[in-house]
Amino acid sequence: MTAELAAAQADTGVHGGGTKAVLTALAANIGIAVAKFVGFAVTGSSSMASEAVHSLVDCGNQVLLLIGTRSSRRAPDDRHPFGYGSEKFFWALLVSVVLFVLGAGFALNEGIGKIRHPEHLDHLPVALIILAVAVVLEAVSFRTVIRESNKVRDGAAWPAFIRASKNPDLVLILFEDAAALVGLSLALAGIGLGQLTGSSVFDGVASVTIGVLLGAVALLMGREMKSLLLGEAATPGDIDVIASSILSVEAVDRIIHLRTQHLGPEELLVAVKVAVDGTRSLADTAEAVDQAEHRIRTALPSARYIFIEADVDHDRD
Repeated sequence: MTAELAAAQADTGVHGGGTKAVLTALAANIGIAVAKFVGFAVTGSSSMASEAVHSLVDCGNQVLLLIGTRSSRRAPDDRHPFGYGSEKFFWALLVSVVLFVLGAGFALNEGIGKIRHPEHLDHLPVALIILAVAVVLEAVSFRTVIRESNKVRDGAAWPAFIRASKNPDLVLILFEDAAALVGLSLALAGIGLGQLTGSSVFDGVASVTIGVLLGAVALLMGREMKSLLLGEAATPGDIDVIASSILSVEAVDRIIHLRTQHLGPEELLVAVKVAVDGTRSLADTAEAVDQAEHRIRTALPSARYIFIEADVDHDRD
């Protein structure tokens, strides 16, 4: 990540972009969930029921993400001197668990029941219309999160962006919306085949497939959020920015070691030990440390907590 990209993130607001994507997804999913539950009540379709619960779970997930965003903005205190930024990661991990337990579990149970005990489906054209409308609404939500992600993606490939991103809101909504669009396609296929063949088994198979899809997405989301919660280092690009900022100070000979950790999406801890000429005065060394800290903060605004230790360069020629 370049210094320009870091500045752009600070200007646009990683939290702001993520929050906009979450609110858009929440608004879309409320309407979608209501429509799907009406469709389930009319048709009795298990894949429709699975998708309805999926949308309801997504609504709950987005509320949890908003709670995490608000909690993470609390100021540091005596008990948490580095702030509450990691709360965002905790709530994001909880979202993954909720999606797996509720969304995937319900879809699998509903689908297996429909396969074992097929039932006649009524008013299937109504279900198809509702699902088509849901696809449009989900596409609008997906388009929003794509646009917000592109503001900070800096041309990186999507898999690389997801792995490197420290903003769980954007990553989770990307996963959720993509899974929702695929799930809707599966539900359309199951109900459509049921309409053509007169058998609800295809509807049950679609529901099971949706359950497997949600389970897989939940596991992927959980893995990413676990890594963030444990504490990820800065991206290689950010580390390069930090290192170049330090080495631009004339009094610094070299970096002995550099450690970073994300305490939140926009809160980076930097701990570095630098080697300086032992002939310099204490005042000169202190001035060099202050310059290095200032240059890091200027180049990388997300570096909130910076600790620089100066040591005599015993390897100096």
